[in-house]
Amino acid sequence: MVPENIKEEAQRLRDEIEYHNYRYYVLSTPVISDEEYDRLMKRLLELEEKYPELKTPDSPTQRVGESHVEGFETVEHTEPMLSLDNTYSEMDIRNFDERVKKLVGQVVYVAELKIDGVSIALRYKDGILVQAITRGDGLRGDDITVNVKTIRSVPLKLPEPIDLEVRGEIFMPVNFFEKFNVQREEEGLPMFANPRNATAGTLHLLDPTIVSQRKLDSFMYYVVKPQQYGLKTQWEALKFLESMKFKVNPHSRLCESVNEVITYWREWTERRKGLEYWIDGIVVKVNDFEKQNELGMTAKSPRWVIAFKFPAQQVRTKILNVAYQVGRTGVITPVAEFEPVELEGTVIKRASLHNFDYVSEKDIRIGDYVLIEKAGGIIPQISYVITDLRDDDEIPIEPPEKCPVCGGPVGKQSGEYVAYECQNPFCQAKLKRHLEVFVSRQALNIQGLGPKLISKLVNAGFVKDIADLFYLDVYMLSQIDGVGPKMISNLLTEIEKAKNASLDRLIIGLGIPGVGEKTAKVLAKKYTTIDDLSNTQVDDLMQIEGIGEEVANSIVSYFNSDKAREIIKKLKQAGVKAESIVKEENNILSGLTFCVTGTLKQFSREEIKNYIESLGGHFTDNLTKKTNYLIVGDNPGSKLDKAVKFGVTTIGEEEFLKMTKERGT
Repeated sequence: MVPENIKEEAQRLRDEIEYHNYRYYVLSTPVISDEEYDRLMKRLLELEEKYPELKTPDSPTQRVGESHVEGFETVEHTEPMLSLDNTYSEMDIRNFDERVKKLVGQVVYVAELKIDGVSIALRYKDGILVQAITRGDGLRGDDITVNVKTIRSVPLKLPEPIDLEVRGEIFMPVNFFEKFNVQREEEGLPMFANPRNATAGTLHLLDPTIVSQRKLDSFMYYVVKPQQYGLKTQWEALKFLESMKFKVNPHSRLCESVNEVITYWREWTERRKGLEYWIDGIVVKVNDFEKQNELGMTAKSPRWVIAFKFPAQQVRTKILNVAYQVGRTGVITPVAEFEPVELEGTVIKRASLHNFDYVSEKDIRIGDYVLIEKAGGIIPQISYVITDLRDDDEIPIEPPEKCPVCGGPVGKQSGEYVAYECQNPFCQAKLKRHLEVFVSRQALNIQGLGPKLISKLVNAGFVKDIADLFYLDVYMLSQIDGVGPKMISNLLTEIEKAKNASLDRLIIGLGIPGVGEKTAKVLAKKYTTIDDLSNTQVDDLMQIEGIGEEVANSIVSYFNSDKAREIIKKLKQAGVKAESIVKEENNILSGLTFCVTGTLKQFSREEIKNYIESLGGHFTDNLTKKTNYLIVGDNPGSKLDKAVKFGVTTIGEEEFLKMTKERGT
C-alpha cells in the first residue's frame, strides 16, 4: 500500500512539473531554474520507482516511454482531415471573399499563420492524452502517440477531465533544424531538405528517446465538434485551446474585412524571416461556425477556409549535371549543377538533392528545366520540375555503382530514409571530410589546416588517418606546394597546442557516427579519459541522460574496431592528453543560459562559449525569453534591444567574471 502522504506528494509533483512545463514550453516564461526543475523530476522518479503503482499515463516521467516500438497502427479519423484550397493571388482572395458573402452574407475572418510542419490530431479521454494521429491520407493516419508524448508543449493532461479532440501542427524550430543539419553533416549523415521533412522523419522514428532529443514543438488551432463546448466562433476556439493549456500561435488576427486579411498577409510576407519556425503563408477562416456549416465543403476541401501562400521568388534554370559528394562516413549525396542563374541577389549554380528518395519523389532528371527558390529565404532548392518541357533526352538520376572518388563498392545504409555509402574504409574522400571535422573549431581547432592543404597532405600520402596529423614534420610539410617556412612553423605550433585539447573536443574529432557536440560534452562529463570511454559498455552508456540505444551501440562499436584502437594508440604516443577538463564539482553556472553581444576584451566568441560550458552553463547564439543573462561587450548589436524587450538581465564582461569568481568560492 502507498502511504497517503506519498500519494499526495506524487500528485503535487506531477501538477507542479506540468505547470513549469507549461510556463517554459508554451508561455516561454519560466519561473524556476533548470536545476530546481530537475530536482522536482528526480524526486518524482524516486517515488514512482519505489511505488510503481503511482505511475500514471499523464505523469511527466512518462513522456519518453518505450525505448523502441515495432511500428505504428493505422487509425481512422473522427472526421476527415481535408487539404485546403490555396492561392498566391490577392485577386483570388477577393474572389473567395465575394463567394463567401454571396452565400452567407457579411463575415468576419480569422487570419492565422500557416505553419510549415506536420498536421496532427490529438485525442483526450477524461482529460488524458490517449491518441496522437498523423494526417495520413486524410481519412486515416498513423497512431504516433508514443512519439508525440515526448513534445513538451503538448499537454499530457488537460485542466478539466473532458473528452476532446484538437488538431494542429508539429514543427521543428529553425535554429535547431540548422544546427541539427550541421551536426548530421559532421556525422556523415544525409541532411534534411527542410524543417518539415525533418519533423516528418522524426515523428516516424521507432525510438522515442531520439524523438525527445529533437526539440519538436507544436501549435494547436482547431477543435473538433466545437459546439459541444459552447464555442460559436474560431476566435473563441483559439481562446478555449489556450485555456486548455495548448500552445496557440500568438500572431492570429481577427479581420473585419478582406482588406484587413490582405494587410495581414503583406505584413507577414515581410516579417516571416524573423520567426523561430517556417511559415509558407496564412490561413483565412470564416470566424462564425454556423456560417462555416452553411458553406460546407467540396470532396477535397472546406469552402470556408483558404490558404493564402506567400509569393516565393522562383527562377527557371536547367540541370546540366549531377555531382556526387562523399561525406566522412561515406554517405553519397547527389548535387544538381545548374545553368547559372541569379536568385534574390546571389548567383546559384548548385543545390543539394539531399538523398535519392528526394530525387525519386520529385522525379528529377539531368536535362530537366526546373524552378528553384530559396527555402526559408536561405537555402537554394528545386521547388518544381517542369515536366511539360521534357523532350525525352532527360537522364534519370541513379545512385552510383562505384564511389565517385575512390571507385570502391557502394552499398545501402538504412535509416530515416535510404542512403547510399562508399564501403571502402580507405576512401580518400571520407578521410578528407573526417580531417576537416577533426581540425574544426568545434573539435581540435587546428588553425591553418584548411580543406586545400588537407587534400594535398592526403594526396601526398603523408596523412592516412587523423592521428597522422601529429606526426607531421618540417620535411613533410616542406614537400607541399605553397607551404613556406613561416606557415610550417605556425602549423606545427597549432598541432602542438591541439595535444592539450579537452576530451569533449577529441570525441567530436573522432567522428563517431551519431555523436555530435552536445553528446561529446555529456560523455566528457561522465568519463575522465579516452581510455575510460573506450572501455565502456552499451548498458552503462544508456544510463546517461540523452544517450539512446542507437548512439550507445555506435560508440561501443567504434571503440571495438581495430582501426579506432590503432588511432587512439597513435594519438597517445604522440602526446595527445585526451583528458576531461569538465568536472561535475565545477558546475557553478549550472541551470543558467548566457548569450553575448558586441566585442569582448578578454574572450573571443568561441572562448567565452567554452568557458561558460566548462563551468556547467549553457551558451546560445540566439537570445530568447529563456536566456538568463546577456553579456554586453563593445559595440553591441540588436540583441541588446531584444534583451530589454524580453526582460533578460544584461551584464558587462567584468560583472560576468565577478559572478563566476563569487560562485566558485
